[in-house]
Amino acid sequence: MGDPPAMEPLAMAANNLRTSLLKSQAITNSMVYTLSSFDNHLSALEASIRPTQVHTDGLRRAERNIDRTLNLIDGILRRFDLFHQVEVQIQKGPHENLKNYFEAIGQLRRIKGFLSSNNGFKSTNDVVIRTNNALDIAIMKMEEEFKELLTSYSKPLEPEDLYNCLPNFLKSSSGPLDEENINGTKNLVNAAYTLPTLIPPQILPQLHDLTEQLAQAERQQQCLKIYRAARSSALEGSLKNLGVEKLGEDDLQKMEWEVLQGNIVNWIQYMRIAVKLLFVAESKLCDQIFDDIDYNNDQCFAEVISNSMARFLNFGEAVSKSERSPEKLFVLLDMCEIMWELQVEIETIFGGQACSKIRESALRLKKCLAQAACETFNTLEPAIVKDTTNRTPCDGKVHPLTSYVMNYVKFLYSYKSTFEQLPQHSESESKENFQLGPVTMRITKALEYNLDMKAKQYDDQALGFLFKMNNMHYMVKSVSGLNTDDFSFHDWIHRHRRRVQQNASQYKKAAWAKILKTLSKQDLATSSGDNKAEGSGEHQVIVSKAIVKRRFILFNMYFEDLHQEQSQWCVSDSELREYLKLSISEVLLTAYQSFLTYIGSQLKPKDLDKYMKYKPEDIENKLADFFQGKEPVGDEH
Repeated sequence: MGDPPAMEPLAMAANNLRTSLLKSQAITNSMVYTLSSFDNHLSALEASIRPTQVHTDGLRRAERNIDRTLNLIDGILRRFDLFHQVEVQIQKGPHENLKNYFEAIGQLRRIKGFLSSNNGFKSTNDVVIRTNNALDIAIMKMEEEFKELLTSYSKPLEPEDLYNCLPNFLKSSSGPLDEENINGTKNLVNAAYTLPTLIPPQILPQLHDLTEQLAQAERQQQCLKIYRAARSSALEGSLKNLGVEKLGEDDLQKMEWEVLQGNIVNWIQYMRIAVKLLFVAESKLCDQIFDDIDYNNDQCFAEVISNSMARFLNFGEAVSKSERSPEKLFVLLDMCEIMWELQVEIETIFGGQACSKIRESALRLKKCLAQAACETFNTLEPAIVKDTTNRTPCDGKVHPLTSYVMNYVKFLYSYKSTFEQLPQHSESESKENFQLGPVTMRITKALEYNLDMKAKQYDDQALGFLFKMNNMHYMVKSVSGLNTDDFSFHDWIHRHRRRVQQNASQYKKAAWAKILKTLSKQDLATSSGDNKAEGSGEHQVIVSKAIVKRRFILFNMYFEDLHQEQSQWCVSDSELREYLKLSISEVLLTAYQSFLTYIGSQLKPKDLDKYMKYKPEDIENKLADFFQGKEPVGDEH
């Protein structure tokens, strides 16, 4: 049975599609073959042109290398030219134009860096060597310029330059400072000082730049060596001009105290100038020149000033070790004051590690001086008690020991603050032993003991009492004049004024009792039974002319002896002298006048005139000569 009619078109379509697919496959195979053949041709062509391409790339690389080489050669040649220019500048040295010289050195360093990194040519190596030599020369010339500049401008200062930098109240001070001009250490600490100019300001930038360049060349040590030599020499010269001497410990030990005392006064002033002016200025200068540069400024400063500072410290230490005696106390207190005054500067400018030994030595000296002052003061009381150096004055005046001790106390009060601070800075003293009120009481007690011993040396007891009266009165006046609010002094003054009066009374009793006895009414008259008053059984009292005559002879002799002797005696204080003469006059003239009145009623005027040598006014005039301290006759006691 055949296909249905509807299926025929479908079968035809399928047959046509099969035929088309077969044709398409044939075309594809043919195209693949053709393309494969073409690729083979391209591979052959590429293989044939590859050598040419390699050659071309080589030429391009060679061209680039040639360009680089030419550029390098051009750079080298330009630096050769620049080197020749810089070399001329280097040979001239830095003196004419320091800025240009530094630029030339910078160019040399850059040339060296360039050539060192491009050293494929022999000629380049030669220029590197020449560049290194030129840099060495440049550095040497910079060192020379630094040394010349620093040495030229590091001149010792004259004393006037330094004194003009002091505060006004110190400029004319050549000894211990006047209490009226300064009020203790506090004012000195706060006083304004003007630092001296060690090197002109316009030179400092040049020195700074030179040190910076030398640091870049790693020449710090040589630079510091030059700096130390120049500045330490200038500092030593300034101190020498000022008058600072190089004294060893042996020199100080052999020196008389008066000479040593003068040296101590100078040391105090020079120490102040050295620390507050010279050392502070040196520290500032060191910082200015080496600012922001890799240098050990602290070490450099320490080495510049170490010898000078050591000289001051050694002197102070030698004084602190000297033999203890009371007269040395006040210069030791002055030395303590200057060390306390300079403490801030010492801790500041010597604050670095390199200066630690200097700082510690200064602080140790401060303690040594305080301890020496304490020990020196402790010799005072025993020295007063045991003093036998001066004989008692033949005129009974104030003993030199009394004036010395009371002036000593007065000076202590002018050093009150310093004196009472001593235990704080010493190692073994208590604060209670250095309170000035109790100290004064102890000193006066020791003096009184010694004066009592000295008064016993007088053969004339009256002169011994006069001596004690004079000295006690001097002590009272001295203590009354002290600037103190201590109420215990009022009681002391009151008690010792009474003692002055007691000694005056004892003097009058010892000196005048015998002459007053000649003016007594006792034993002048005799009674007679043959002479009776009318209307009375009593005996009439009759004054014996012989007794009266004897009494006048004794009175005149005693009075003349007293006048001759006591006109040589001395009461230095005018008020005390007048008081004493007035009290004598009141007693003597009253007794004399009473005696004359009594015997005048018994004797005829002509008999009285014959016996009486001195009228009352004559005696009063003679008394005016007493206690004037006329030239004594004979040796002192």
